[in-house]
Amino acid sequence: MRRRNFIAGLVGAAWPVLVLAQQSDRVRRVGVLSGLAEDDTVAQARVEAFRQGMRERGWNEGRNLKINFCWAGPDASRIKSCATELIGMAPDVTFAIGSASVAALKQATRAIPILFAGIGDPVGQGFVESLARPGGNITGFTGLEFSLGQKWVELLKEVAPNVTRATYIFHPEIGPYYPQWLKSVETAATNFGVEMTATPVRTVAGLEQAISVIAAHPMAG
Repeated sequence: MRRRNFIAGLVGAAWPVLVLAQQSDRVRRVGVLSGLAEDDTVAQARVEAFRQGMRERGWNEGRNLKINFCWAGPDASRIKSCATELIGMAPDVTFAIGSASVAALKQATRAIPILFAGIGDPVGQGFVESLARPGGNITGFTGLEFSLGQKWVELLKEVAPNVTRATYIFHPEIGPYYPQWLKSVETAATNFGVEMTATPVRTVAGLEQAISVIAAHPMAG
């Protein structure tokens, strides 16, 4: 319910960006670019909440609204091609989920509005000029605070007090904001006496290998 309310609120806040007049008979188009897979349960829950929020505001698919989805999954090249594909459809507004999606859409257009959600540090990543005055054609919401990385290390030590080394695993293309997270966890690791390493992965096999390597060491997390 919290996720549904969040997405519904997202749609409401995006209203000025959409600049849509319900009196018009023209079908309005929304392009959605997601870094999740189409069969992902979280992705589907978000989609349903998005559609519900639009319906509550008088926008119904098949009548005055057309939503084009592009499910890229954790594939950087697919995200870029999806951005090009969606912009080629000339939508009235685009909705980007994830930093890689925002970056790809930003590269594809400087005219069509881009609304983002689920990214960290939009200012630091160069998507907006400031949180108060985004500027350009990009705006949205951020619910990620990099200082939470310190809490991750703290929780790890609570769960396994004997941990003395840990690995921060990330996908460098899908999560381009990883340096900010890494800085946060490294600071906390120093405070807790944990040796922290960073391991980039791009495939499931790479993820399994990274876990196997850290698991081979005693007192590792």
